[in-house]
Amino acid sequence: MTVPEVSIDPAAFHADPYPILAQIQETSPVTYVRQIDAYLITRRDDVAEWERKTHILSSDQPGGLMTVLMGQNMMRKDGAAHQAERRAIFPTISPKTVREHWATQFKTATHTVLRRIAPHGKCDLVADYAMPVSAEALKLITGLVDMPWQRMDAVSQAMIDGCANYADDPAVTTRCHTATAEIDHHITITKNPDPLSLLGVQHAAELSPEQISANIKLAISGGQNEPRDAIAGAAYAVLQHPETRSALGAGALDWSQIFEEYCRWMAPIGMSPRRVIQETAIHGLTLPKEARAFLMFGAANRDPRVFKDPATFNPWRDCRQAVTFGAGPHFCAGAAISRELIAKIALPMLFDHLPRLRLNGPTKFQGWAFRGPDCVDVTWA
Repeated sequence: MTVPEVSIDPAAFHADPYPILAQIQETSPVTYVRQIDAYLITRRDDVAEWERKTHILSSDQPGGLMTVLMGQNMMRKDGAAHQAERRAIFPTISPKTVREHWATQFKTATHTVLRRIAPHGKCDLVADYAMPVSAEALKLITGLVDMPWQRMDAVSQAMIDGCANYADDPAVTTRCHTATAEIDHHITITKNPDPLSLLGVQHAAELSPEQISANIKLAISGGQNEPRDAIAGAAYAVLQHPETRSALGAGALDWSQIFEEYCRWMAPIGMSPRRVIQETAIHGLTLPKEARAFLMFGAANRDPRVFKDPATFNPWRDCRQAVTFGAGPHFCAGAAISRELIAKIALPMLFDHLPRLRLNGPTKFQGWAFRGPDCVDVTWA
């Protein structure tokens, strides 16, 4: 059968994709969207099933934006090639390393940021708190400790804009190329990196310069904006729902529940692209060979077949069926780092140090491939 086609307003989709995705999800398990030239897989169980089938929906995308702009990192490889590079970086990202090596350094960096903003009585949680906290952590993890945190955020944003540049804006592409060149420069000048950093473990595993460069760029593209957006966005969600703040104070709710539900409700990573390497059918709907398919994590995490009242932020719900970090061999390598940095450090430290924190204006979210708040203006006594 032919896959149904829908037309979207790209600006409206960028501002809020969820109403459009809900309609698509209800109508058909697979939908073709001409404006982004992709087949969207939106239902939770289908996303979880088909992400595992890399022999049909491949991560290897020679012509994909990420590969063209950043090099072929491990996320854009399948099978043995993917697993070999994943094993090489495991000493950096293992839960044990996160607990025993990174956590204390994350806390120190976060405390420095809080000490800097506390006297001001107000800030934008995105630019003034979440952005430097995420970037300082990423400097440690990558080994690029001499890159200013402001530049870490800037190059990350330039790369994710490039990877989502399906409208083919040449200015966006140019900014992305400038950012990747800056990262390569810092890789070249960094000597004696932390042995457990990504730079250190990849050198020890004798990966090629091209592999090291591509995987460092991957870590920066995903390891900056997603924690940044989740820290600021989850803080906003708590401030918008006073009952959650009371429950946290009473011990009836913990920050891990806040984090998991926020990422289900407002997925920082909205989708993962795949290449259809052989004609296949999903529920009888045919995807042609070499087509582009998007596994829509944001839509899957709001599938009403799995989650009751999916558009409602409810940190008491069971989030175990969410596909926030993926569901197959490409399950997010940085999941343990994200949970430690956001749920155990950045969020509780923010509310502990600024107990009278409150919102000071409206907050607007944007994006569909990557989604987060533009700003979260707050004040405190």
